[in-house]
Amino acid sequence: MGRSRSSANKWKYINPSYYLKRPKRFALLFIVFVFGTFFFWDRQTLVRDHQEAISKLNEEVIRLQDLLEDLKNDRSVSGEKMNFSRSGGDVGKKIDYTEDPVDAQRREKVKDAMRHAWSSYEKYAWGHDELQPQTKNGVDSFGGLGATLIDSLDTLYIMGLDEQFQRAREVVGGLLSAYDLSGDKLFLEKAQDIADRLLPAWNTPTGIPYNIINLSHGNPHNHGWTGGHSILADSASEQLEFIALSQRTGDPKYQQKAENVILEISKTFPDDGLLPIHINLEGEVVVYSTITFGAMGDSKRCCFSFYEYLLKVWIQGNRTAAVDSYRKMWETSMKGLLSLVRRTSPSSFAYISEKVGYSFVDKMDELACFAPGMLALGSSGYGPDESQKFLSLAEELAWTCYNFYQSTPTKLAGENYVFNNGQDMTVGTSWNILRPETVESLFYLWRLTGNKTYQEWGWNIFQAFEKNSRIESGYVGLKDIDSSLQMIPVDLYKWDMCLPYYLLFNVFSIVNTGVQDNMMQSFFLAETLKYLYLLYSPPSVIPLDKWVFNTEAHPIKIVSRNDRAMSSGAGNSVGQQKSYKRPLTRREGRFGN
Repeated sequence: MGRSRSSANKWKYINPSYYLKRPKRFALLFIVFVFGTFFFWDRQTLVRDHQEAISKLNEEVIRLQDLLEDLKNDRSVSGEKMNFSRSGGDVGKKIDYTEDPVDAQRREKVKDAMRHAWSSYEKYAWGHDELQPQTKNGVDSFGGLGATLIDSLDTLYIMGLDEQFQRAREVVGGLLSAYDLSGDKLFLEKAQDIADRLLPAWNTPTGIPYNIINLSHGNPHNHGWTGGHSILADSASEQLEFIALSQRTGDPKYQQKAENVILEISKTFPDDGLLPIHINLEGEVVVYSTITFGAMGDSKRCCFSFYEYLLKVWIQGNRTAAVDSYRKMWETSMKGLLSLVRRTSPSSFAYISEKVGYSFVDKMDELACFAPGMLALGSSGYGPDESQKFLSLAEELAWTCYNFYQSTPTKLAGENYVFNNGQDMTVGTSWNILRPETVESLFYLWRLTGNKTYQEWGWNIFQAFEKNSRIESGYVGLKDIDSSLQMIPVDLYKWDMCLPYYLLFNVFSIVNTGVQDNMMQSFFLAETLKYLYLLYSPPSVIPLDKWVFNTEAHPIKIVSRNDRAMSSGAGNSVGQQKSYKRPLTRREGRFGN
């Protein structure tokens, strides 16, 4: 009887009526049930996460085993076949790379050109912004900041010109890329000092910066010829550098300033993604100004860098969700770019026209020849069909840009070209100042397709520079890329002579063109020669899955971003991003692992 009562007492605890009469125990049972459920789910989540982590580790082990095998076989630069994945803007394929002895010879020729340009700068213009080779003196085109010296630092380092790099270091520190490449903190400190001096330019109602500032005293302002408006390219192309500076220093203010500009622009971003060259400090575009992927009115400032940086900030952040908004804005702008593409007759050269209001202008600057490289770099973010469409367009535009060079007697491109029905292309402005944009695109297309045709095109351009622009004291541009004799009509009223005699002997003034100018632009060392050198270097030299080039061709390390960018307070979580690790230094040729 006692055993029966004891058994009944045990069963009562599973009877619902027992708990309904005792609410406190019911509540306790409910709490135990909830905690037990959460514990079980949490365990399941941990198991699932653990399995995913194990899977990723297994993949990494396999990748490292493959890499170790490659290293054992010494495939890096030995001349044997080396596989590398298209990355940093690839289209998802693998390309076989074999070190070609011809590439090594050409790389050394470009390196010799850099030695010649740099030694001339050292000898005649040390510490000045740029060299005037004809008169063998320096000129301070940028206020005496030593632009050529700073611009050349990473080119010297990449080419393994260590003695020249060290001499430059002793005089000035400069760029974030010099820090990323060498790990020398001097460069980071100098970059931060310059950035701090620039920051007052962002003190405007919207945070859209002024374009001019005195680095000694502040006092920012805009150019008078812009009507007080800011220039799109100047105001919206600091993101790569300022984001990198915040990552390297842990100070979010630089990233905040730069990203706020894009946030303001995004508020009124047009459906076609195409912005005019001017923007006011209230964040409104100046609707009557030109839309162009080429030069500004003074042929020194380029609107393309805004579109370029939308893509490259996405790449710099390692394509994470934090930078998706940049990619979306870029894709919108590329739809707009497609509306500007025209083709000539009879040869069907593709070109990017300009737009003023609702009218199109059949003109393309050599500066816009950056676009093929940008399109190729960004093609990988699309699906297969769109990716191929943009890559094909990149290749078409590159062919046009190459013909800018090949269509002239000197084989050097003019500053811009105009297009008329039945005439294909005609030189507009006929000078050449050693610009890099075409060889930049050839570099990207070779890296991303493996097509050696782009190397051949680049070599032809380099040889034209050597033939026409190299002199004993450096490199110079050409005032006119047509080296033939031209017959130029002369104003009759300017001549004090009888008309018959004039008509007999002076109807035309015979002018020998192809005359050299007196300037070695800093970007020739920083960009043109760097891209030519990389065009003949193995893909392991500044690999595109590890580095992104800013608009002046300075490589910046890719760092994954996990912050919430493009929102109010953008940049506040810089410290929460993946910690930055200084890369290992590279020696001759800087061939990575």
